Amino acid sequence: MNGVQIRSAERALSVGTWLIVGGAMLYSVLTVTPLMAAHTADEWDWTAPILPIVVDAAVVIVVRLDSFLARLGGHGGRWPIVLRWMTGGMTLALNVADSALRKDLVGVAVHAVAPLLLIVTAETGLAYRRAITNALTAAQDRERAERAEREKAAAARAEAAEQRAREAREFDARMAREQREHEASLAREQSAREERARREERERIETVERAERAEREHREREREQQRIERERRERDAAERVEKERREREERARREQREQAERAERERAELLAAGPAPVKQSEEQARKTVAAAFLAGVPVRQAAELCGWSVGWVSTRYQELRDTAPARSFEAAAQ
Repeated sequence: MNGVQIRSAERALSVGTWLIVGGAMLYSVLTVTPLMAAHTADEWDWTAPILPIVVDAAVVIVVRLDSFLARLGGHGGRWPIVLRWMTGGMTLALNVADSALRKDLVGVAVHAVAPLLLIVTAETGLAYRRAITNALTAAQDRERAERAEREKAAAARAEAAEQRAREAREFDARMAREQREHEASLAREQSAREERARREERERIETVERAERAEREHREREREQQRIERERRERDAAERVEKERREREERARREQREQAERAERERAELLAAGPAPVKQSEEQARKTVAAAFLAGVPVRQAAELCGWSVGWVSTRYQELRDTAPARSFEAAAQ
């Protein structure tokens, strides 16, 4: 039996159980309501169906939760058993009470059918559900085991295929290596033969070359001397060029230092001149403001040095801050 058949049987058990429970509840309400109405005050006759409905609701709760716990493979303990038998006993007592009070044994037997059927169905359904749950669990375990076996067999087949492929690749590689070694051996033999032929040819022409070698060496010595002399002249020329370059760089650095010193002296003179008696020209004022900015002089004092307004000096200060840091006094005064 597979999992589908087990689930089908569980559905059939659930449908049958709820049909029996529903029929028993309806029969109980119809049977117990006249009894309760006869033993209730006339103004409260409308409450007669409440008791059978409450008892049957407890029966529904027991059946439903027992079904749920059985499906999960759990057990609720003693109290669910007490509640199940208590509600069954109450249902049985309420259904046969009227016939028992009238000493109608046939009525007692007839009215006991539905409650007893409900009680036995609840117990049997619980046992069935536990058995179905165990069977379903066993079926799932078998399916997992079979799936594991199939996966293991597939892995074994894949490993075997991989082993065969690896052996085939190793065989092909070994054959290719042997083929390359054979070709390399043939190539070495051919190279040896060619080398012997070349050596014999070299030995044959060495006699002719000896006569030419002396003259060639003499020409080579002359060319070597000429090359050495040419390299010496080029080296001297390069040294002269490098010396001139260093002298130019030294002059440029000296001029830069002198220019920086002049700028520093000019800035110091501008700052040492004190407040301007008259408003300076814009070019002169820009130089004074640049000198004050580089020296960290406040805006108001810089305005006094150049004779221009504080707003104008603040604008020049902001321009100097926004631009890149000045390299020299002349660059800041531009």
